[in-house]
Amino acid sequence: MDAMANESVTLGSAPFTVGFDLDMTLIDSRPGIRAVYERLSQECGHWIDCDLVVSRLGPPLEDELANWVPAEKVAPLADRFRELYPDLAIAPTRALPGAAEALEAVRSHGGRAVVVTAKYEPNARLHLKHLGLAADAVRGWLWAEAKGEALIEYGASVYVGDHAGDVRGARIAGAYSVAVATGPLDAHGLRAAGADVVLEDLTAFPAWLDGHVARGALAR
Repeated sequence: MDAMANESVTLGSAPFTVGFDLDMTLIDSRPGIRAVYERLSQECGHWIDCDLVVSRLGPPLEDELANWVPAEKVAPLADRFRELYPDLAIAPTRALPGAAEALEAVRSHGGRAVVVTAKYEPNARLHLKHLGLAADAVRGWLWAEAKGEALIEYGASVYVGDHAGDVRGARIAGAYSVAVATGPLDAHGLRAAGADVVLEDLTAFPAWLDGHVARGALAR
């Protein structure tokens, strides 16, 4: 494995690619997202259970807002949420344990790490920059099966996420689904959703990837 770690593992002429979800996979964005929802609720005059919202991160913002405000207000409030986000949500957010090491593990095997998230892409990039998490590419505003389209485009053979929607995205792309139990679903729920492997968190990912590479299981 030491020799392999110093070589580029390729599929054809392109390096192998691992996709990562962002919220509750690489980062714990709950404090920042809660702060934005609290401000939004104050501004719009509609009560939002912010604790409930951050307990189930994953689906698109508009889907969550639809639970709390009239349909005609969803789009403008989503725009306002994204406007407030940089000032309120970036600083409180922390990288989850093992996030930087997981990204580096991919590169140590000659691969590339791409972030594919439902989050508004400019805000996703702000998070990565603020936390010093280096991704080779970032694609935002994609949820569940739509994530599979980006994974196919990048040729990802593995997708790492925390939600059943991430498992579905991996399936669309024919990618190996690695789930981490750091989001709304526990290990049992992630297995029930069809994940190929469930890890407690990203600290276990480098060792898993070592074994995955050793087994020659990189091809989609």
